[in-house]
Amino acid sequence: MAADRQNEAKVPTLDENKENFPMFVLQIIKESQQQHGLRHGDYQRYRGYCSRRLRRLRKTLGFKMGNRHKFVGKKITVEMLSDSRYLLLVLMEAERAWSYAMQLKQEANTEPRKRFHLLARLRKAAKHSEKLEKLCESPRVDAKTKLEAQAYTAYLTGMVEFELQEWKRAMEAFNKCKTIYEKLASAFTEELAVLYRQRVDEISPNIRYCAYNIGDQNAINDLMQMRLTGGGGGMMAEKLEALITQARTKQAATMSEVEWRGRTVPVKIDKARIFLLGLADNEAAIAQASNEETKEHLYETLLAECRDTIQAVREELKAEAKQRERSSDSDSGKVSNMQFLHSYLTYIKLCTLVKRNESMAHTLQAKLKEPEADETKRGPRPQDLIRLYDIILQSLAELSTLQGLEDDHTFQKEVSLKTLVYKAYRCFFIAQSYVLVKKWSEALVLYERVLKYAKEVQSKAKSLNNSLKDLPDVQELIAEVSAEKYSLQAAAILGESSLEPTAVFNAPLCDRLETFRLDTTLVGKHPNLVQFPPDFQPIPCKPLFFDLALNHVAFPPLDDKVEQKGKGGLTGYIKGIFGFGS
Repeated sequence: MAADRQNEAKVPTLDENKENFPMFVLQIIKESQQQHGLRHGDYQRYRGYCSRRLRRLRKTLGFKMGNRHKFVGKKITVEMLSDSRYLLLVLMEAERAWSYAMQLKQEANTEPRKRFHLLARLRKAAKHSEKLEKLCESPRVDAKTKLEAQAYTAYLTGMVEFELQEWKRAMEAFNKCKTIYEKLASAFTEELAVLYRQRVDEISPNIRYCAYNIGDQNAINDLMQMRLTGGGGGMMAEKLEALITQARTKQAATMSEVEWRGRTVPVKIDKARIFLLGLADNEAAIAQASNEETKEHLYETLLAECRDTIQAVREELKAEAKQRERSSDSDSGKVSNMQFLHSYLTYIKLCTLVKRNESMAHTLQAKLKEPEADETKRGPRPQDLIRLYDIILQSLAELSTLQGLEDDHTFQKEVSLKTLVYKAYRCFFIAQSYVLVKKWSEALVLYERVLKYAKEVQSKAKSLNNSLKDLPDVQELIAEVSAEKYSLQAAAILGESSLEPTAVFNAPLCDRLETFRLDTTLVGKHPNLVQFPPDFQPIPCKPLFFDLALNHVAFPPLDDKVEQKGKGGLTGYIKGIFGFGS
């Protein structure tokens, strides 16, 4: 609770500005959202924060709704605006209703009935925003706050109409909001202008989506471009994905077969048709991605779609296997069309994995060559690249075992060639990791192995010219390894030669009298003349004497010296029993 109060933006009161008081609506909203849950999409936490802040504001202003026993509703009027916190009270009520609506939207994916509650809360938020806009018509409120209140109302109204699929009215509301924020961005400081432009970027995909649903076919191209640049987050992202799927579904009716590796396979599963139709678009989107984060997101989306499609084909394969068991067909040696389609989809998935990991490896390599700006942060290491190339090699190993391609010698040669290339790169970065720990001999051996792999690739690539088209440049790797070898040999020689003088010159003067060196420490306060205290030296120990002759000495008999006890007989035994003899 204390943290909430510390992070809250200060709102000026009437006493601070006698004529009017400003309120930075969008700035207050964005700061509150970022600090209280929306950075991680936690709408429930933000809703709780809005409730707590409303309670504090009512208590501070003395604007309580009755007592603990009875509720007495009160309305904020223009005459009550002696403090800008009354406006903030209405703003927080709108934000609380909006955050609850967004929370319900997340839950409505699994519970469709919550959509009705969602619409009710959105309408409630729009109603509070309209009340805020009317209050801002007071002469005590400055012009900027009035414009921000109008834009905020237009935004929430557009959200309501968007959910109701009233595309024309939603588009009008969003355009009004966009126009106001663009004007504000051009009139104020850069710090506030950034917030206004961010809001414009948020609502632009919604406007394009509304235009598409109204009938503007050109809007779909703009939406696809926004998807590439990472625009349209939140609920708009779901709408955009649904729109793309819908467009592909319409095209899927015309697709009946696919050709791969010289074999034509019929495609009867709708999910597979939709995926294969969108494959080229997805690959083009990845190639046009503006940054690595967007590219990674597109790769993950493509892989998720591919996994779902493979699962659908796998279910059909199970049904096909059961049907084959019931029938009398014994053609078990031939790969069926469904199995070949499964192999094709698996091939797409594994190739996408290879491309994604290769893209990540290129990014890490570029960072590895850059000097470390902050030594406290852990930068990329060769071990990270080794792990990526391990995953690539694992994917290539799975490619070589795909059903239906065991007898395709060209395909197997291509896979083996790719395996050699990535083995060379993996071996190169293993050598780099040994260089970091100054294990020169191991690194040199690994560099020789890299050259061996690279030359083998060059010899095999003559018959498979097209296979090296998408692979990393092996000639570049050979040049880099050759340069690294020479520098490594020099570092090894320098390292071995520098170890001996260092050990000699660190010894005391009495141990290096035959070696001349101008040592200034000898005339200083702590000259290294002798080692003190001296090291322990072994000395002969005190001898031990053993009396070995004792075992061979024969001692004289001593029987005559020993006292003989007398024999008591029966009388002595009886006396002993009764104690007479004791």
